[in-house]
Amino acid sequence: PAGSAIRPKLCLLRTLDTPVTLRILGIDPGSRRTGVGIIDSLGGRLIHIHHSVVQTQDEDFPTRLRDIYEGVQERIALHRPSVCAVETVFLSRNPQSALKLGQARGAAIVAAVGAGLPVVQYTPGQIKQAVVGSGGADKTQVAYMVQLLLRGSLPAGLGDVPNDASDALAAAITHAHHHESAGRIGLAAVQARRR
Repeated sequence: PAGSAIRPKLCLLRTLDTPVTLRILGIDPGSRRTGVGIIDSLGGRLIHIHHSVVQTQDEDFPTRLRDIYEGVQERIALHRPSVCAVETVFLSRNPQSALKLGQARGAAIVAAVGAGLPVVQYTPGQIKQAVVGSGGADKTQVAYMVQLLLRGSLPAGLGDVPNDASDALAAAITHAHHHESAGRIGLAAVQARRR
């Protein structure tokens, strides 16, 4: 029809060049304390959104699992992340502890999946490597680097971030780095095809 314009099909390529904000929920599972950290990743910038700890009471174990599930659900509803990054279970010398940790992790993952979030998993070594640069880093080094990487967006007067929340933020940062790298690789492939 007269007066109508034909739109070029360059939108897909333009969107690959334009940074998109990715809101990432990081979870550090624990049967008594589950760390939650939420960041935005925008074109290589990391922005702190929220961190907290889901603290369970001295209740029977099924009730603690419910508390973890509901605590993670509440934070998802409030901050609306688009993806969840969670640390995999490390091997424990105590089988009972490993079993409880796995169940706590499962409760947190089910809360994320129930909210429609894709869940990505990283080993403790991958998280330490991504945040500190060494897979053998200790918790103090991870906490220091988390605060350093998010320093421009942490609320003033916040003080130290609890270890559980710091580990959750580290999981989110790890996913941001992996996602950013994958995006650069994909963009490079598109740019190479243009030549």
